[in-house]
Amino acid sequence: MLLKNLYSQAFYDRLCNALMVAVPGFDQKKFIRNIYVADFEQMELKQRMKHTTFVLHQFMPDDYSHTISLIKSTIQQLRIAGIGEDGLAFMFLPDYLETYGIDYFEESVEALEFVTQFVSCEFAVRPFILKYGQEMIQKMLEWSHHENHKVRRLASEGSRPRLPWAMAIPFLKKDPASILPILNNLKQDPSEYVRRSVANSLNDIAKDHPTVVLDIAKKWSGISIETDAIIKHGSRTLLKQGHLEILQHYGLNDKGILVTDFVVHTPEVKIGESLEFSFRIKNENETDKKIRLEYAIYYKKQNGQNTKKVFKISERIYPRGYETSILRKQKFVLITTRKFHAGEHQISLIVNGAESALFNFELLP
Repeated sequence: MLLKNLYSQAFYDRLCNALMVAVPGFDQKKFIRNIYVADFEQMELKQRMKHTTFVLHQFMPDDYSHTISLIKSTIQQLRIAGIGEDGLAFMFLPDYLETYGIDYFEESVEALEFVTQFVSCEFAVRPFILKYGQEMIQKMLEWSHHENHKVRRLASEGSRPRLPWAMAIPFLKKDPASILPILNNLKQDPSEYVRRSVANSLNDIAKDHPTVVLDIAKKWSGISIETDAIIKHGSRTLLKQGHLEILQHYGLNDKGILVTDFVVHTPEVKIGESLEFSFRIKNENETDKKIRLEYAIYYKKQNGQNTKKVFKISERIYPRGYETSILRKQKFVLITTRKFHAGEHQISLIVNGAESALFNFELLP
């Protein structure tokens, strides 16, 4: 099913059932008529979400505070009806707060706190950060102590400097200092959902301020298994970049590691098929050694230049003298987020951050 079809007749029927109870005088027939405009079928997911926001606004009072109370009542009715939380189609509710509540700081902050417990407000909160700056960050710091884990996650996820699919926060990319207390409060959160958000925020920060994340890694290291996992996941970009200090932090170097017989078995690969390669690796040290194995594909871009993407193979302890063969395949199957361009590509192996020479292969149409 296409994602846009989450906005179906069945969805709007369930929504209207809740609105009829929550909103006095709600006209279901008019609502449905306004939803199904002539170009509705041509709308994609985000367009349908925005359209639903716009139509709902037509049935809400001018008083924004009153509207918030009706939205809360609607959510309560949806819960009574057993309609599950975190449904993607309900993203129009946070979008409503972002679209019509941006000038009502106190009311919207309280609404974001409530609505995110039904459907995440991580995207909707970002315009408030941009508009209100540290005043909004302070509210999010307070949320980091909230009893509900979804609100705590909103504090860390919503304040990420580079949240994917969302607007960036330039002042946090430039200086993330104001969100570090939020992350510190959540570093031992009982919810893995929250802890992974902390790690993702650290990974965002690492792209602009690697030394900040390195300092945090040193401070948090060894506090608990959970904090160690946060640091590792939050350092993934630095590890893929072969950043020397983070490699040293994890005791990763290529001393005494022998790689032989690196062979590209498919020097010509058609789009839709797989690149196949193999190699042998041996720990020649007199002691056990942690070895992180990765490979890099240098994809040919439309302009003829290459762009590097790193893929992890494994990370584990190799006993002294241990030797093994490794065979891997890299698919070149077309997906919506990546286009392939025929021509010469390269592959390399990366052992504990140290990259081997490049080997060429040809990608055919």
